[in-house]
Amino acid sequence: MKTTINTLWGRTIRWALAFALLTLGGFAAAQGVPRNFDHLKTGFALQGVHTTARCESCHINGVFKGTPRDCATCHTSGLSLARGNVVKPQMHIPTTAACETCHSAQSFSGAKFNHVGVAAGSCTTCHNGGKAPGKSANHWPTQASCDSCHGTTGWLPAKRMDHSTFTAATNCASCHNGSAATGKSARHVATSANCIACHKSGYPNWLPAKFHVNVTVTGNCASCHNGATATGKSGGHIPTTDTCESCHKSTTSWAGAKVDHRTFTSATNCSNCHNGSTATGKPGNHLATSANCGSCHKTTTWSGAKVDHSTFTSATNCSSCHNGSTASGKPGNHVATSANCGSCHKTTTWSGAKVDHSTFTSATNCTSCHNGSTASGKPGNHIPTTANCGSCHRTTTWSGAKVDHSTFTSATNCTSCHNGSTASAKPGNHIPTTANCMTCHKNFAGWTPAKFHANVSVVTGCANCHGTSAFGQTSKPNNATHNGVTQCESCHKSNSTWSGAKVDHSTFTIATNCASCHVSGGSATGKPGNHIPTTANCMTCHKTFTGWTPAKFHGNVSVVTGCANCHGTSAFGQTAKPNNATHTGVTQCESCHKSTSTWSGAKVDHSTFTTATNCGSCHNGGTASGKPGNHIPESALQGGATLYCMACHTSKTTWSTVKMNHNASLGNGAGWCKTCHVKGSAYLGDMEKKSLSHEAKAGTVPTDCSMSGCHRPLGNKGAAYSKWD
Repeated sequence: MKTTINTLWGRTIRWALAFALLTLGGFAAAQGVPRNFDHLKTGFALQGVHTTARCESCHINGVFKGTPRDCATCHTSGLSLARGNVVKPQMHIPTTAACETCHSAQSFSGAKFNHVGVAAGSCTTCHNGGKAPGKSANHWPTQASCDSCHGTTGWLPAKRMDHSTFTAATNCASCHNGSAATGKSARHVATSANCIACHKSGYPNWLPAKFHVNVTVTGNCASCHNGATATGKSGGHIPTTDTCESCHKSTTSWAGAKVDHRTFTSATNCSNCHNGSTATGKPGNHLATSANCGSCHKTTTWSGAKVDHSTFTSATNCSSCHNGSTASGKPGNHVATSANCGSCHKTTTWSGAKVDHSTFTSATNCTSCHNGSTASGKPGNHIPTTANCGSCHRTTTWSGAKVDHSTFTSATNCTSCHNGSTASAKPGNHIPTTANCMTCHKNFAGWTPAKFHANVSVVTGCANCHGTSAFGQTSKPNNATHNGVTQCESCHKSNSTWSGAKVDHSTFTIATNCASCHVSGGSATGKPGNHIPTTANCMTCHKTFTGWTPAKFHGNVSVVTGCANCHGTSAFGQTAKPNNATHTGVTQCESCHKSTSTWSGAKVDHSTFTTATNCGSCHNGGTASGKPGNHIPESALQGGATLYCMACHTSKTTWSTVKMNHNASLGNGAGWCKTCHVKGSAYLGDMEKKSLSHEAKAGTVPTDCSMSGCHRPLGNKGAAYSKWD
């Protein structure tokens, strides 16, 4: 027994050791596979978490061959190869599909179930909150199957809620509260009515919803119809601040709105609305006008409109309306004319029309109207004539008719009409003549102006008509010129004008009293106001009888004094005294000017001038000759004094008599001698000129002539200013 037991234990131990060795050997062999082994060569690619799994977790006991490749063999609880692996849990969705149908080798989580073939209404088999997510806590209460509303691609959005059994009694807000399901938006029409009261259209979406069909509204429309909560006024809406309901009376349609026009006036701009777009506009056959609608139409109806014609003029195209179609036109018996209505008719009534004859001419056929039927014609006592009315009559009145004389000639017997009965005749004071009227009266618009001399040759006997004013002609004036004259033609050579008459002065002499005619305000031109004051007869100076100029006064009148009476100013139109220093204070022209024929050659009397006389006021190079450019400079004298000319020029008749006045200059700064006396200076004068050092003492450098130690006034030689040695 012991032997048997020992033998059995011994065999058991040996088998255990052998199994351990085989196991360890297999493990060692499995783990001994090179790390760079390409598992893909086995035909099974390692992916996902399989890439990090230990070899022996799949290859049991080191056996490689025959290792299963399906998921279930390793991941099904209870199978030998599932040891230590993640296995399908008991709460797994009941399915016979292979693991890889939903899971990937990356992870069991995130599995995607293919719902194709899932029986309708069986969702809760899985979606029961255990095997798969079920209805959330805030899910609306329902016994309907999930797939009644939800799709198989996602819970949301749930689109297939069957609202077909819902009624007005259904409490929509129990779900549509913004949490369980979408609720009213922030801009929803303010209402406490149930959703289904308006939202009825098959329930696939909220729109279209009909509010007014189900909710009675009578006012405050704009609280919703503001363009945000509900449709508001369109871009083309009539501009208004009135409430919607003031015009829109229907809650089913915007159309048919009626604006309250009662407050509108003619100043209201109707076309803002009545433009054919916002509201009805002018029809195609409307009168052509830019006037406001209210000018003609009432605010209650379009019909019965009355056009305001008050602003119309003759330029208004009346026939654009009054054409018998748009408005009443010309009747059948109307005067034949193409003129505008406004030419004759007033804008208030058709009656009392007055034809505008202003554009009519002699070519206008007046009798087409003025035939005694259509309009008044010629009276029985009318002058017999076939001429057109317009030939004689004006277009404003019958009276004052003027016969067209344009075709009349000197052969026309004017007196056949102008006999004082049929037409006006010669007046009692007419010029005595037997000539035909047309001989003188050429202007057929009136008797005057008539030109006698232009048509009747008259060379003598002028006084027969012009001797008096009896015949209405210009008569001889009553003045000295005409006293005693009996022959007009002795002076008046023209028979077309009185002007230009020339008196024959050829017989006049110095004894003739010119002023009897030539006096200011007299019968002939007199001395003007600025004439030289003189009592001499005109002929003394005015020698030519063709004009006043040229006149020579001094050539004929001896004048030796009193020149300033005329030449003191320019008042008499003569050369006046110049405004300069030479003439300042001078009252006698003749003191210098000795000739009466020219101003030049005048010599100023210098006899009264002294060293105090300011010669430079005249001798400045302008008024009279001045200092030449190389004159001795006075600035070199003692103190830079400016001396008058006579300080050196002692003669009053010539410049050449000169004695230099040194003004007590000492030299060397108290005046400078060398300015003029140094050799090479170019100033005028016969002064001696030498260099400063011409006799300089040894060791001295003279700076001026008087500093040489020789010449006075600082030296001891000569006489100061007059003698060097």
